[in-house]
Amino acid sequence: MKIEQIYTGCLAQGAYYIESEGEAIVIDPLREVEPYLQKAEKAGATIKYVLETHFHADFVSGHLDLSQKTGAPIVYGPNANPGFAAHIATDGEILQVGKLSIKVLHTPGHTMESTCYLLRDELGKDVALFSGDTLFIGDVGRPDLAQKAASMTQEQLAETLFDSLRNKIMPLADDIVVYPAHGAGSACGKNMSKETSDSLGHQKQVNYALRADMSRAEFVKEVTDGLLPPPAYFPLNVAMNKNGYDSIDEVMQRGGRPLSPRAFEAAANETSALMLDTRAPQTFAKGFIPNSINIGLDGSFAPWVGAMIPDLKQQILLITDPGREEETVMRLARVGYDYCLGYLEGGFEAWKSEGRETDQIETIDVETLAKRMQNGEATHILDVRKPGEYDAEHLPEAASAPLDFLNESMVQIDRNNTYHVHCAGGYRSMIFISALRARGYDNLIDVAGGFGAMKKSGLFQTTDFVCASKSAL
Repeated sequence: MKIEQIYTGCLAQGAYYIESEGEAIVIDPLREVEPYLQKAEKAGATIKYVLETHFHADFVSGHLDLSQKTGAPIVYGPNANPGFAAHIATDGEILQVGKLSIKVLHTPGHTMESTCYLLRDELGKDVALFSGDTLFIGDVGRPDLAQKAASMTQEQLAETLFDSLRNKIMPLADDIVVYPAHGAGSACGKNMSKETSDSLGHQKQVNYALRADMSRAEFVKEVTDGLLPPPAYFPLNVAMNKNGYDSIDEVMQRGGRPLSPRAFEAAANETSALMLDTRAPQTFAKGFIPNSINIGLDGSFAPWVGAMIPDLKQQILLITDPGREEETVMRLARVGYDYCLGYLEGGFEAWKSEGRETDQIETIDVETLAKRMQNGEATHILDVRKPGEYDAEHLPEAASAPLDFLNESMVQIDRNNTYHVHCAGGYRSMIFISALRARGYDNLIDVAGGFGAMKKSGLFQTTDFVCASKSAL
């Protein structure tokens, strides 16, 4: 028996490859399916099933491509109604994989088709639970995402989840290993641990949602408390996962077109494409193509792309570090951005070497900010962290302007004033400034290192620390 968790940090997502006696299954695969095919080929195994725990909202699954390339049927639990051929399993149905068996456990609540898969060894002993978004390490799935599809309130979905946990999961043996679909950093829950697996027994002890003496009303209140609005791209990803999408091979071919600086400029002028620069924030600040937006690849790239670009059909032109073009196209496709038109061949240096127009963003360190605050040069400071981060601790002089709510935050910006902008470490502030720069705001200065560097420097007075609930972060 082989169980492999394939964890993707930027999405905080866990896919699973399970193999026995020359047969394999894949649970909740990512969009790029080649790694699963290679694993099976190396082991001489045949992928027998592609199991989906539910219609995912935060990423586009690779279920269709993997099924097409292997012939393995896609399996959903009860209530699923996909727009393509799939096996809709019944609650309690047994799937055989080599000497192993998998029991289908219908666990509605996060969504109404949410299903867990209970793995049993050749002796019939329960070994592991692949819990999807029903049960996380430290949390459970948020019950507000499927309200429209289920024609239910989030409170009603939470009540359904309460029953699923109590009737289907908590009675299982304590030594079972829980393998969830997500960990800390995912927007599918609010209190997830950085750990990516745990024993069910330990979760019964430490997971607030699994308290043995918890009433239904207490569960509903605690699970729904402090939920922030989900990212705008979530329902769009659900639709793609439910109804279908272009093959990843087509997407990669379309987005992988190298464009000379001349061709890149022509495409930018002739289309409504957004120019997305994925270099590191401080590299971007030193020089970039005017009107391009910075979302660094080495950060929470996919979630912030989803938050900042509301239309999945938005055409995109890429500026990347040389050699990272294919990676960038793939990571866009993971969250449904399939309409990349190509990338700037040779990157920004090729653009600059031809003498084309460039722009810069002023960046200062925290020591310079402290001096400017002392002599009255920095009177307007914007903190673009999440509301919960700001409430926990901030500079008394700073106004809250969360990047998550950019359109609302920009209302407080007066073009006649100069603003010094910071986040926690410098990643989000550059997204904020670049997005506003493209809208004509040229009065924003970036504070490198953000609030973390301010705290470390000891040069700033901050508000008293308040332990914010993780739901607010």
